[in-house]
Amino acid sequence: MKKHTKVYHEAFCIEPGEWIGCEVCDRTAVDIHHIDARGLGGSNDKDTPENLQALCRECHSYFGDKKQFKRMLKTMHHERLENIYKAWNSDQNV
Repeated sequence: MKKHTKVYHEAFCIEPGEWIGCEVCDRTAVDIHHIDARGLGGSNDKDTPENLQALCRECHSYFGDKKQFKRMLKTMHHERLENIYKAWNSDQNV
């Protein structure tokens, strides 16, 4: 398993082989995408949950590594992180 994939799995408590939904269309995700891509000025320092997004192959091919979609991907991922945080916080307050 690649380092960034492991970081994503650990951050979101996903077991290897467990189903992961694409963060854009909710089909089965097969790629963990660097929103700030290593190939576009990123580095291994970009292997953080805030910069890693699960995508299906079609969405990765269409949206990934294209500057015109970067803001959209960041916004969608940020909203997902907020929802996870809110759910975690409500579970802690029960």
